[in-house]
Amino acid sequence: MARPLIITDCDEVLLHMLVPFRGWLDEVHGIHFSFGTPFEEAFRRKDSRDPVERSIVWSLLGAFFETEMHRQYPIKGAFEAIARLSTVADIVVLTNLEDHRQPARAAQLASHGLHVPVHCNRGGKGPAAARIIAHYRPSVTLFVDDIENNHRSLAEHVPQVWRLHMVGEAELAPHIPTAPTAHTRIDDWVEAERWIVARIADAA
Repeated sequence: MARPLIITDCDEVLLHMLVPFRGWLDEVHGIHFSFGTPFEEAFRRKDSRDPVERSIVWSLLGAFFETEMHRQYPIKGAFEAIARLSTVADIVVLTNLEDHRQPARAAQLASHGLHVPVHCNRGGKGPAAARIIAHYRPSVTLFVDDIENNHRSLAEHVPQVWRLHMVGEAELAPHIPTAPTAHTRIDDWVEAERWIVARIADAA
């Protein structure tokens, strides 16, 4: 009998990302990054208070993933919950990074004890999730992600999937509206694990 499948994001679900990114911007580049501020105003040079151009921000984000992933650290309870869930479900990480960063992301997760398939993606995750589901043919699928656009993409391409909106960074979570296309919003892994187990039990 096919096992359940959990497709999970990484950044702000399994690992903190924006807080380490903010620290690196401040420490190395003299840039202040403020949560809860419109994108065009969120990044400002500390010496002049001038906003940082969007193109520069995206290049800095790429540079962070190129050399600074070691700064990331686990969301509280994430890896423990995934380890327990792996006894009853297949786990796949679906992350919006360029394909050439897949080995680094897989190694990063393995360093925290998580040895699972890691798939890279660009844009909405619905088509990639559909391909993963077609491969596993699971009894039920659950999706965990912090980005509203990804939940909307799954609702369009694989509407049968249970969609859990999670923003594991406590400092960021109050600034992120709940994704309307997600089935629920849970920002901590204790409650999230209970919800996932309940959905698996319902399917069984």
